[in-house]
Amino acid sequence: MKYLFICLGSLCVALAIAGVLLPVLPTTPFLLLAAILYARSSERLYSWLINHRVLGPYIRNYLANRIIPNRAKVASITMLWTSILLSAFLATDMWWLRLLLIAIAIGVTLYILSFKSYIE
Repeated sequence: MKYLFICLGSLCVALAIAGVLLPVLPTTPFLLLAAILYARSSERLYSWLINHRVLGPYIRNYLANRIIPNRAKVASITMLWTSILLSAFLATDMWWLRLLLIAIAIGVTLYILSFKSYIE
């Protein structure tokens, strides 16, 4: 089980990093899941993740206060709407798919805005 948890944790870290670049993938939940998996399998990997210069603050701030950086909120919402609108109006002619994409963007935006934020 130890090696399975390490592999799954590493996959979650990769998805979290992708989530920094892709607005439809959430970063913090994948990092939290990776932290849980690493905590159950490898103290070294857990310590690395929690103390990572870029990824660590996401986990520590979320666990302590359920907050995310304001800059991350703005970047996420900006990338989300840019990619959704480009997809909705350049990649499809189906009106129902456009509405679905916009509805998803609204839901994700509301979810992101539901978290407290802080200025880095």
